[in-house]
Amino acid sequence: MPGGRSGGAHVTARGWGWRHASRRAPAISDLDLDISPGERVLLLGRSGAGKSTLIQALAGVLGGDEEGDGVGELLIDGHRPESARGEAGLVLQDPDSQVVLARVGDDVAFACENLGVPREEIWRRVPEALAEVGLDLPLDHPTSTLSGGQKQRLALAGVIAMRPRLLLLDEPTANLDPEGVGEVRDAVGRVLETSGATLVVIEHRVAVWLDLVDRVIVLDAGGGLLADGSPTEVLRDRGGQLAAAGVWVPDFPPHRPRRAPMPDGDRVPLLAASGLAIGRVEFGRRVPTVVNSGIDLLVRSGDAVAITGENGVGKSTLALTLSGLLKPAGGRLSAEAPLAAGLGDSPHRWRSKQLLTRVGMVFQDPEHQFLASDVRAELAVGLRALGLPPGEVTERVDELLARLDLGRLAGANPFTLSGGEKRRLSVATALATRPRLLLLDEPTFGQDSRTWQQLVDLLAELLDEGIALLAVTHDADFVEAVAERELRLTAPVVEVLR
Repeated sequence: MPGGRSGGAHVTARGWGWRHASRRAPAISDLDLDISPGERVLLLGRSGAGKSTLIQALAGVLGGDEEGDGVGELLIDGHRPESARGEAGLVLQDPDSQVVLARVGDDVAFACENLGVPREEIWRRVPEALAEVGLDLPLDHPTSTLSGGQKQRLALAGVIAMRPRLLLLDEPTANLDPEGVGEVRDAVGRVLETSGATLVVIEHRVAVWLDLVDRVIVLDAGGGLLADGSPTEVLRDRGGQLAAAGVWVPDFPPHRPRRAPMPDGDRVPLLAASGLAIGRVEFGRRVPTVVNSGIDLLVRSGDAVAITGENGVGKSTLALTLSGLLKPAGGRLSAEAPLAAGLGDSPHRWRSKQLLTRVGMVFQDPEHQFLASDVRAELAVGLRALGLPPGEVTERVDELLARLDLGRLAGANPFTLSGGEKRRLSVATALATRPRLLLLDEPTFGQDSRTWQQLVDLLAELLDEGIALLAVTHDADFVEAVAERELRLTAPVVEVLR
């Protein structure tokens, strides 16, 4: 209803909980909740508190008995979510998992087609939804060439086109540049005003959504609710308690770790790029498309470089190129002697086992690098490939489990972890083999303030020990806390800041 808020769904939970089949402790438990039609809820809680589990359950996509079991009652307008087809629209943490079709327009139309929306209405909604999320691309543009942030907008456009009565967003702005964050938030606001839909949004950085929501619900990792009320009441009256529990509270900023500067004589050159051109191979083509060119960069031990820029300018592609996983499209990329350690100077020619102790790469999507059936085994994959003694493997794995708050998840399947837990595991797998050069793509995605600080402190220690770090990020706090230099990519030039 235009201008109204009565078109939303009513959500209730009574003693509801869920336990994944591969995890000992329940992901969420003892939840009692009532969300009125049209309410706009910001859902908070520490990493692993069950936020994603809850909204996946509300979307009816949590899985069958083989994936876990639930207790209690969770309803949308008095019905189980699985039977409320089309009532809820979900944007997941991982936008790759929601890209279905090869062309942008077809992908946005997919959900509407499954709901039986008339063809003429579908193709009226599709361009409107793309415009609302700021994705200015032709309808036949290939989805395979989109950046992670662009895929995030595409997923949101597909949900907006559905016109759901319950809008469920799981960190929808996590991989977006600052301009994109504002565009997506404003797009959601417009949809809510015209549709009256109920909103439940998960976002660790609460300031993004405070002017749009009217209620904040904080899940307790031990079960039930830690806080529930208006944004002012929850964040002002209980800010200290929430910050201590890992919730991002605007008046409790993270601290910048103190680093012990390395003597210049110890900072040896590791990687040099001169006139580097980076490209990506589009689906079905042999010739790479150059995303960015003319990059000059010298990375030394102890360096911390943030790679920033708008979505789609080639940040992730640059990281993959610097890591040796993609061949440069032009220019010169050279590994210096301390990094090459007897190999040739072209990282893309090195074997995977040779990369392990030289270059560690953490992909934007953590699931792309998981190989084992449980967390402990995942951390040991690279170490066993190096042939390390069992005792040393155990020692390194135990240290990383403790430092990155993964100990309680040692026996869990990596694919059942929350988004923030998956990200910490993917970083830990790269750290396990102790590479000289570390490349991280959005390393702080999905982290609460507590785990964010743990990760930042650990990286600062490794920098003091002489590793070099390059991080693709939209996290301004991370740049401020860790980076010494910022490499800002634009299309088609590169600007070096600081």
